Amino acid sequence: MTFTLPRSGARSAAALALLGLLPLALDAQARRPAATPVRREVPPAPSGPLTFDSTVFSALRWREIGPARGGRSVAATGSGQRPNEYWMGTTGGGVYKTTDGGQNWAAVTDDYFGGTIGAITVDPKNADVVWVGGGETDIRGNTAGGDGLWKTNDGGKKWSMLGFREEHIAAIRIHPTNTDVAWLAVFGNPFKAGSTRGVFKTTDGGKTFAKVLFVDDSTGAIDIQVDPSNPDILYAATWQAYRTSWSLSSGGPGSGIYKSIDGGVTWTNISRTAPGMPKGVMGKIGLAISPAKPSRVWAIIEHDSGGVYRSDDAGATWSYINRDRKLRQRAWYYSNIVADPKDSNMLYALNVGFHRSRDGGKTFPGSIRVPHGDNHDLWIAPNDPNRMIEANDGGATVSTDGAKSWTDEDFPTAQWYHVDTSNEYPYQICGAQQDNSTLCGPSRADGRGALSDWKDAGGGESGYVTPHPTKPWIIFAGSYGGLLTRKDMRTGFERNVTVYPVNPMGYSSKDIAVRFQWTFPIVFS
Repeated sequence: MTFTLPRSGARSAAALALLGLLPLALDAQARRPAATPVRREVPPAPSGPLTFDSTVFSALRWREIGPARGGRSVAATGSGQRPNEYWMGTTGGGVYKTTDGGQNWAAVTDDYFGGTIGAITVDPKNADVVWVGGGETDIRGNTAGGDGLWKTNDGGKKWSMLGFREEHIAAIRIHPTNTDVAWLAVFGNPFKAGSTRGVFKTTDGGKTFAKVLFVDDSTGAIDIQVDPSNPDILYAATWQAYRTSWSLSSGGPGSGIYKSIDGGVTWTNISRTAPGMPKGVMGKIGLAISPAKPSRVWAIIEHDSGGVYRSDDAGATWSYINRDRKLRQRAWYYSNIVADPKDSNMLYALNVGFHRSRDGGKTFPGSIRVPHGDNHDLWIAPNDPNRMIEANDGGATVSTDGAKSWTDEDFPTAQWYHVDTSNEYPYQICGAQQDNSTLCGPSRADGRGALSDWKDAGGGESGYVTPHPTKPWIIFAGSYGGLLTRKDMRTGFERNVTVYPVNPMGYSSKDIAVRFQWTFPIVFS
């Protein structure tokens, strides 16, 4: 087979890049002596559509090169029936599953769907039945959508699509004794108003859904909890919030806490009627019920008087028990609490740190060490409180000793902002990982290889990582706040070459002299 390069210089470069020959071609061009310009007639551009031989690309295959370093996860769950089986939702890579307690993970949805996962639930009666909801609801700047609501009946071998294609799903709860009944907390589309928001219920295993709680077209459901002693009793949290490409709004009159005592047919807004609830505008809300004492209910509320509220009479009255700032910083990004299944005084709170209370939520001394920060989800085995899986910005991690030790997050689920390559042979591949460092690694890397094959390239988590075109060992890397670094990868020497050398963190927008995008570009002429 022969391949003829296009006549156009730009197309020639593109073809050479495709064949992996561009760095060599550039080298040859640089060594060529200067030629006397010759006036030539420029041939007319082709009038018809461009054509190409599709067989040229038939030998190309995708391969995973790594790095084996976990990335952001906001949804994880496990099986009460199978102690070594857990599920992890990723941001952009669908669902992963482990059957050996978190030692090894495998992607199980690639043939059906991907996207970001917002919720995962295993049927308490049948561990082969798993429900997955797409679209994360921790709506920061890198919020990503999903591919709808999916269900498997055979442990992840085959999946069925159940709807909600554009909506972000915050929580899925399955009836403890009737596998056909489930409730969804649907946040909706964070970028536009819509009617597909609120709490939805199915009684036929997901074939049809009824919208049982709807506030308005800009308010979605962000959490739902089922009383384990009486599944007709439900608590739901609603959140009025939205994103644009340049802004985030959290809170409004639509935010609140609702209770149902008839399986979700009717609801009462207890955040407005129950004594002890904060007054005025609320933001994001997380809920928890104590399985050991179902009349005990907690809420962590984004509010001027925000923090942890507790009811000991099934939501009739509430007490404001904790206002610790570490539990509610960036509340719109976290606000998740989880109750221990056996101890009514033990409560976990997830934020930048991972915190535990042993006195019913009044105090959260210290924090629990986990492999990575920014904590989003926690599942605890209902029959064994020592067994749990926790999701954070490094992935999902399993503990079998009550959070004393955790499995490694060494799977290739990193959320990469950008990819660039160096002009050398063999070329290096460079990029920046969300909530981690920049990296440059060998193009011939194996995705199962060691992380030590990859080297930090300066800059920070959100930046472009751009090798110098003629000195490929020199890397310019950026990050948020306008940070720009120059690093010599041969010596490891790095220096700050920020355009305007002032860290803008904490400044208001009007006081920042030079404003940079979160992911500002770095481009060589």
